[in-house]
Formats: sequence, structure tokens, C-alpha cells
Amino acid sequence: MSDHRDELPLPDYDHLPVPALRDRIRSLTADQLERLLAYEREHADRTPVVTVMRARLDQLARGATPSEGQHDVRPEQAGDTAHGSVVGEDTSGAPVFPPPHGVPAQPARPKGDRRA
Repeated sequence: MSDHRDELPLPDYDHLPVPALRDRIRSLTADQLERLLAYEREHADRTPVVTVMRARLDQLARGATPSEGQHDVRPEQAGDTAHGSVVGEDTSGAPVFPPPHGVPAQPARPKGDRRA
């Protein structure tokens, strides 16, 4: 098949995790999916990926149609928060220093206070 990644129907195919790939292949035609499956078998041949692609090919053979997909959305990468992060050096809490001897519930005793 093709060794050129830039000719594949999905950009950055080799870097997509299986859940993201499952969503993105829904927009491919049967021919595009066959080409992608052949590439997968020649290179990594990952069982979960091959299984997902075969299942989608079966759906297309039974009459399913490719759906619109947003290939620029990457659910596998965390995006910005809805409100932005307000944590910074000026808003972080005071530093916490452990006690020099023991812990507050069990303070250490100086050597002179020990009983024999």
C-alpha cells in the first residue's frame, strides 16, 4: 500500500488514540477506510484499530452513510478551561513547611526529657 502518511485520509493518523480514531473514521467513505485499513495492517496492525475499522466497514456495507466530522477537534488533548485558570504565584496559597521535629500529634522529645 502507501508508505506516505501525508496521503492518508486522516491527518496525524499514527498519533491518534483509538477513541479519537473511532470518532474520526465515521466521516470516511468505504474506499478511504479500506486504504486506511491496508496502511494499518502493513505498519502497526493494532488489533483494536483493525477491529474498529472492520466494524465501520460492516456498517457502511449495511447502508450507513459517512457523517460529517470535525477533524480539527482533538478530544485526546485537554483544552482551555471554561473560565481560565486563576492560579498563579500571586493567587497561590502560603507555603507549607513541615515541623522541625516530629508531627503535631506526636512531638519529638529532646534527649534530656527521656525516661529510662
